[in-house]
Amino acid sequence: MFDTNILVKAWRLMATARSMAEIYDSNRQICKYVHSTSKGHEAIQIATGLQLLTCDFISPYYRDDSILLSIRYTPYELMLQLLAKADDPFSCGRSYYCHPSSVDKNKPRIIHQSSATGMQAIPTTGIAQGIQYLETINSSLQHKGPNNELPIVVCSLGDNSMTEGEVSEALQFAVLKQLPIIYLVQDNNWGISVSAAEARTMNAFEFADGFKGLNKLQGDGSDFITSYEIMQQAISFVRNERKPMLVHAAVPLLGHHTSGVRKEFYRSKQDLEMHAQRDPYPKLRNALIQSGFYETEIDNIENEAKEAAQKAFEEAVAAAKPSPATVSDHVFVSTPVTEEKGTRQPANGEKIIMVDAALHAIEELMQEHNECLFYGQDVGRRLGGVFREAATLAEKFGDHRVFNTAIQEAYIIGSTVGLSAVGLRPIVEVQFADYIYPGFNQLVSEVSKSCYLTNGKYPVNMILRVPVGAYGGGGPYHSGSVESTLLSIKGIKVCYPSNAADIKGLMKGAYYDPNPVVMLEHKGLYWSKVPGTDEAKTIEPSRDYILPLGKANVVVKANAQKIQSGETVCIITYGMGVYWAKAAASFFPGQIGIIDLRSLFPLDEELVFETVKQHGKCLVLSEEQQNNSFAEALAHRIAYNCFTYLDAPVEVLGALNLPAVPINLTLEAAMLPTPEKVVQHLQKLFKY
Repeated sequence: MFDTNILVKAWRLMATARSMAEIYDSNRQICKYVHSTSKGHEAIQIATGLQLLTCDFISPYYRDDSILLSIRYTPYELMLQLLAKADDPFSCGRSYYCHPSSVDKNKPRIIHQSSATGMQAIPTTGIAQGIQYLETINSSLQHKGPNNELPIVVCSLGDNSMTEGEVSEALQFAVLKQLPIIYLVQDNNWGISVSAAEARTMNAFEFADGFKGLNKLQGDGSDFITSYEIMQQAISFVRNERKPMLVHAAVPLLGHHTSGVRKEFYRSKQDLEMHAQRDPYPKLRNALIQSGFYETEIDNIENEAKEAAQKAFEEAVAAAKPSPATVSDHVFVSTPVTEEKGTRQPANGEKIIMVDAALHAIEELMQEHNECLFYGQDVGRRLGGVFREAATLAEKFGDHRVFNTAIQEAYIIGSTVGLSAVGLRPIVEVQFADYIYPGFNQLVSEVSKSCYLTNGKYPVNMILRVPVGAYGGGGPYHSGSVESTLLSIKGIKVCYPSNAADIKGLMKGAYYDPNPVVMLEHKGLYWSKVPGTDEAKTIEPSRDYILPLGKANVVVKANAQKIQSGETVCIITYGMGVYWAKAAASFFPGQIGIIDLRSLFPLDEELVFETVKQHGKCLVLSEEQQNNSFAEALAHRIAYNCFTYLDAPVEVLGALNLPAVPINLTLEAAMLPTPEKVVQHLQKLFKY
């Protein structure tokens, strides 16, 4: 016989959830922000939440308020988010209802949850990846249950999200690595107005057969006892066997898709009646009666739940709104790296190329920190990166710390959210800048927003290495510059070193910065094979050398007397632009000052503006296509902030505005800036 204590708990929770849904629907003007509820999905959700431990992680999706109630969040706490109040425990009024995040040690933990359908699959699989790694090395960062139970991860999904390619990437990685995760798929046969028949040829249970090694269960998600037994089996299996499981639960959709898309807009009367026949609420009530409970007992619990929900709603309505002064809080967390430290040029040091300087930085970090991992395409054993940028790392640190991935840019980027959440510090790589775009959804929807929308609870501590730039006929899909696209994303930092010392120092600075950092690494500077780039090779800095992000460098100083007499121009640039600028400066002895930005965000505006004010004339130089670029935006900021000091309009030189870099060397050179083109722009400025 089923445990009656569990039935009573479930009934109280289901009555609470149902009461909350009804309160929201009858107070639509108060509940003005878009929201969904779990109406119809309550049984499988409560059955799941009641069985999770404090060591576990769960990623609910946007109609999972019954899961949140079952892991001991109160109606009042959920309603604070519904109404976007200051004390919303998840986002402090920044995110939608049922978009939780939590580091509460007395509950299962929850990373940032977004509205992008199915996108939680990759970050949540990253949690399981991290848990597996911590177990492999027997790390002190492991969290276990009250009886030493091993943690599991639950990723909740709607069935229509299973058609997302990124969900498949997550499933592929989970079965490849055999991770301790449950994919709970709640199938109500609708994706807003798109029916199951319109969207897919199979349900999630059938789809799971395409992923060898993915265990699966399915059942009636509207029946609490059935749901509890299925989840009990799934949780026990994953907790003990440490292998992935998919649970397919068929549920009715009794509520609206959201408060903004009402069910009456697109569903027929017959469809609504058919779903109503599978309502989990009367089913659970009947189960209680069959277990010997009197209807008066059941009614009393229901009435208590209704009263408590109503009281919580009234209190939440009266709660304070967020202060406008907090709107910019928690975009990033503070970094401990605020100044340059260590020895940049050790005595008797040897010159080193950029690619090796980056490699040495990562090797030193991995020697010092077991929580440092490195993965991406072709970076593992055998090749060590297509540019040898990871050479020997797998041999030195093992395949569990340095390994190849499939061609899955979304997984490579998005999984860092989950790894970071369990205390790891991943360094990952996208093979070429031109192939970063499949990962942009994760970078924008998950990585960049995590810290801000969790109110600082889940910053993503990762480095994303991206080889960029054109040289030597790389062609249209291996020569791209992507900094302007990256810089349009708020919540990430972007570095662009131009020499070996800087890449080593910035790699260390980025690692210790607890925020997401993209490291743009110019392929043409890796080995200094491009004529004129020999100075990209520098003395290798010491092991303790570290550069803070956001500090530019004066690489060429103009003659002080010429500055005083107004005979100089400053060039603001980065990456390969540093070497085009240096070559051009040789034609104007003592008349050119050059600033290497090194970090594009944060940007050293203080040094840039101070330098421009000294010279009065400025050229912003970039390899990117010029129109609508970072360089043009920077030129505007310079003009705005230095207007009264300027003797000429701020000039910008970038690549021609073409869709791609041609493979032919003559055409490539015609597209890109060159020292000769820089000279022409400088001559124009000197005429003022």
